[in-house]
Amino acid sequence: MAKTVLVAGASRGIGLEFAVQYAADGWNVIAGCRNPAQARSWLPPSVDLQPLDVTDLSSIDALGEHLAAVALDLVIINAGVSGPDAVGFVAPDAVSFDTVMHTNVLGPMRLIQTLGANVAAAGGVVAVLSSKMGSIEHADAANALTYRCSKAAANMVVKAASCVFGPLGAIVIGLHPGWVRTDMGGPNAHLGVTESVEDLREVIAGVSGGSNGGFFDYTGRQLPW
Repeated sequence: MAKTVLVAGASRGIGLEFAVQYAADGWNVIAGCRNPAQARSWLPPSVDLQPLDVTDLSSIDALGEHLAAVALDLVIINAGVSGPDAVGFVAPDAVSFDTVMHTNVLGPMRLIQTLGANVAAAGGVVAVLSSKMGSIEHADAANALTYRCSKAAANMVVKAASCVFGPLGAIVIGLHPGWVRTDMGGPNAHLGVTESVEDLREVIAGVSGGSNGGFFDYTGRQLPW
C-alpha cells in the first residue's frame, strides 16, 4: 500500500519539491497551500491539493476535518517566512514580529496539535523545517534576529511535541535544509532545491525511535539546540 505524506507549504521552493519527489515515488501526496488553483499547474495531477493557511486557525481546522480518518505516514511542515533582514541587533516592528511568529511558530504548533494523532496512528514522522539559525549553541551573529528567534521557538515546538506524540508512536524531528537557492535563500546559496530535498528525504527515511525529538541537518548530522 502506498504511503501518505502531507506537505504543508507546498506552493514553491522546498515544499513544492518535496511534493513532486514523493509523488514521483508513488506516495499519496496531500499538498497544503494558500492558493491550490495556482499551485495546480506546478504539481503532478496525482497530488491532492488542499487549501491551507497556517496563520488561519479555521484553515487548519478544516484540513484536520478533511483528514480526520487518514493515517499520515509523514507530515512535512515547511510553511515559513523570513521577516525583516536587519543587520545587527535590531528589534522588528510589531506587525513584522507577529507575522513571522504566527507563521513559523504558531502554525507548526497548531498543525501538530491537529494532525499528531494521525501520524501516531501510522507510526509516522512529523518533520518541521527549521534552520541552524535557530540553534542557540550555533548563534554567532544577530542578523535576521526575528527569523532566528522564530526558528529557536519552532525547535522548542518540535521538542515539546516529541514528548507528547513520541510515546503514542510518532517520531517528531526538526530539519535544517542547508542554505538553499529559493526565494528565501537567494541566488548565492550553496544548495539547489532538488539536492537539498533528496538529502532531507534520506534523513527522514532513516529515522528511528531514537531520533524522536532530534534536530538534524540535510546530511543527517544531529545539531545542538
